[in-house]
Amino acid sequence: MSKNYCVAVAGATGAVGVEMVKTLEKRNFPVGKLKLLASARSAGKCVKFHGENVVIEEMTKESFKGVDIALFSAGGDISREYRDAVVSSGAVMIDNSSAFRLDPGVPLVVPEVNPEDVALHRGVIANPNCTTAIMLVAVAPLHRAKGVKRMVVSTYQAASGAGAKGMQELIDQTRQVLDGREISPKAFAHRIAFNLIPHIDSFTDNGYTKEELKMLNEARKMLHLPELLLSCTSVRIPALRAHSEALNIEFEREITPDEARAILAKAPGVTLADDPANNVYPMPVDATEKYDVLVGRIRQDISRNDRRGLDLFVSGDQLLKGAALNAVQIAELL
Repeated sequence: MSKNYCVAVAGATGAVGVEMVKTLEKRNFPVGKLKLLASARSAGKCVKFHGENVVIEEMTKESFKGVDIALFSAGGDISREYRDAVVSSGAVMIDNSSAFRLDPGVPLVVPEVNPEDVALHRGVIANPNCTTAIMLVAVAPLHRAKGVKRMVVSTYQAASGAGAKGMQELIDQTRQVLDGREISPKAFAHRIAFNLIPHIDSFTDNGYTKEELKMLNEARKMLHLPELLLSCTSVRIPALRAHSEALNIEFEREITPDEARAILAKAPGVTLADDPANNVYPMPVDATEKYDVLVGRIRQDISRNDRRGLDLFVSGDQLLKGAALNAVQIAELL
């Protein structure tokens, strides 16, 4: 007889928390009891789950008694503050923040990439950065076949990466620009409507942003490739939802575009969108609210004189595969 689990969602009113609840319902996760936790100002509000009203509770250290799995999307500081309370109560924390991703004692998991690492957990499992997750769903099957050596990546990240407030700012600013009104950016460093901002997260001493370095460090950890070479430029774009990435990949062994298509056509979590003659390629508008990562524009790297380089383009829903769906898939592995 299958068990029903007591599942808590911490940060239940945020953009990712809302998607976590929807994803638990859509995938029929065996929830016996659902606890929705948020700050005091959200307590008392109701959320529908399988047709029933679930009342949001204020999160305290006592909230995790009897909980089996706690999905966290409340920010790194909150995750660090509540870690001991969650683990000591016997629950497993699946954390969507950056708090524990590079902690050597915490597995960092994308189920299509490194499901075996879940077994190493000691009460906490980390969800990777959304762009890393989307990239690796496409890259991992190619790596298993041909060995990835080096990647140069450009990301085109939607406003949803800054949460509900980022999405709202894009909507509001678009109206303001069209109406000729003055704009005061809040969620982003500059105007996002009709603009691109090559700046996500804070800059570090080497000129890269933390977002760009997450791609390198998290990919090394999940692929178990400590020597992987990766350079990234992350750009915020005026799309509402779903991130896209241009990947230039160098492999240990020769690979052709046709071989790559054959590998990706069978890969879990991937949908091939690769028919340029008919204008079929990955786009954020098509990836929105889809579980799979779209992969296309697959071609040989013509800057090389061998067949060990490929270029491809991916789009994936930042709130789903990049966050909520991945967390629920980890819970399914548990």
